[in-house]
Amino acid sequence: MKPMPSRQRGVILFVGLIMLTLLTVLALSAYNAGKSSLQIVGNMQHRNEAVAAAQEAIEEAVSTTRLYKFPNDILADTCAGPNTRCVDVNGDGTNDVTVTLTATCIAKKATPPSDPLCTASSVDELTGLPRLVNCPDTTLWNIRAEATDAATQAKVVVNEGVAVRVPAGSCP
Repeated sequence: MKPMPSRQRGVILFVGLIMLTLLTVLALSAYNAGKSSLQIVGNMQHRNEAVAAAQEAIEEAVSTTRLYKFPNDILADTCAGPNTRCVDVNGDGTNDVTVTLTATCIAKKATPPSDPLCTASSVDELTGLPRLVNCPDTTLWNIRAEATDAATQAKVVVNEGVAVRVPAGSCP
């Protein structure tokens, strides 16, 4: 065998270092892409948790008479003031999301006497027509829930319009 010329002995080392550098750059790029994707998914999870907490507070507001009786104090759990709900999403004992509700009565419409919800209690002596009692009004409400994530301070606003039948004159 012939010995290799001395000027070609460092070429393999040089090519190997270039290949190692390229593989390192490729591995770092793959790591950063995976890390940013994980951050995006985490942010979407925080957003979805905040939206779910806001929807839960709105559903509670709609399902209670406190909506039209005490629109400035609908939620009984006041962790940070009236109409505020604190939610522990992951069950670790700390509040993760704070939801603040604002309920606004937009309009009120009287129910026609022909509606089956109106009941007659007696007869009017002057007109001879039945007196209607328990004839509810239809009120239109805008309920706005602003949910703030405690960790990221990200805010989500959910607006929901709802029509509620209430006793006459219950739209403040």
